Amino acid sequence: MNDRNNEGNSRTEPSIANRFRGFLPVVIDVECGGFNPNTDALLEIAAVLIEIQADGSLLPGESWRYHVQPFPGAKLEAASLAVNGIDPFHPLRPAISEREALTRLFKDIRSAMKGHDCTRAVLVGHNAYFDLNFLNAAVARADIKRNPFHPFSSFDTATLAGVAFGQTVLSKALHAAGIAWDSNEAHSAVYDAQRTAELFCIICNRMRALAPPP
Repeated sequence: MNDRNNEGNSRTEPSIANRFRGFLPVVIDVECGGFNPNTDALLEIAAVLIEIQADGSLLPGESWRYHVQPFPGAKLEAASLAVNGIDPFHPLRPAISEREALTRLFKDIRSAMKGHDCTRAVLVGHNAYFDLNFLNAAVARADIKRNPFHPFSSFDTATLAGVAFGQTVLSKALHAAGIAWDSNEAHSAVYDAQRTAELFCIICNRMRALAPPP
């Protein structure tokens, strides 16, 4: 009996580090001037942390958003700007350089990693390959040496939602999950990132209910 009691008392509170093998999931959404990460401008980047509750469930946490100046020589496709509604050179747009935006963002993410005892951040995104490629290309252009994100691993909510709800389009996946979607707010990096974070948490929470981690 004493052994069982000691075993029960030794159990620790749920943690992000234990839940994701030392990774800190961070939802990233980017808005861009096209589809080529090496030639087209990164115009917005938003990030949302994932937090764990005492019962082990996940919720979206703190978020950040930066407007980004097109890098020198960047391409801006008219079709992409029409979709995201961004005027890259509007005089009231509070844009900063890629290097400054990423430096600020990475500082906060590294602080969150330390607080959660995580060794690496892992990108969560809807069609995560797109966001990760743009992030990595911007990191290379800005010559940033300390990138907290894993260079190729990610959690893709398009794939996860396809498995969980049979939907891969973000708006349809959110509807299937019971999450509100405002099409007028879509293609704002912070709005899309926050909705993606909600979707990721709902899927993870449902999976945990089916097969709780040991």
